[in-house]
Amino acid sequence: MNTRPLLTLDDVRAAAAAAESEALKNGWAVTIAITDDGGHLLWLQRLDGAAPISAHIAAAKARSAALGRRETKGYEDMINQGRTAFLSAPELQGMLEGGVPILAGGHCLGAIGVSGVKSAEDAQVARAGVAAVVVAGA
Repeated sequence: MNTRPLLTLDDVRAAAAAAESEALKNGWAVTIAITDDGGHLLWLQRLDGAAPISAHIAAAKARSAALGRRETKGYEDMINQGRTAFLSAPELQGMLEGGVPILAGGHCLGAIGVSGVKSAEDAQVARAGVAAVVVAGA
């Protein structure tokens, strides 16, 4: 039987706290979404001032990053470079920068998606959350 690491509730809380801290440090009103490896939502946190639509976008980014096992910026770049047919890929809706997978030991444990500011800033917040999980030993 194969075994693999999984995100615990403590991991999710640590990731969310680190992402929130990064956003607040920079004065960014964002939504933070965290999914498991199948793209199922485990955490959704909309900071004060974040637009309501950011909750949908952050969750879609996290889901796409988890299912694809890669940062969503790669999808955005691919589409912007002319491969627009990729927009029809099944199950992937958040193909904008700001979704980052949580990878450990050769496994995808889940992903963090952030929405609310510039895409690179969304990704910065997501990476801060991912770093908290990976540093903690996931």
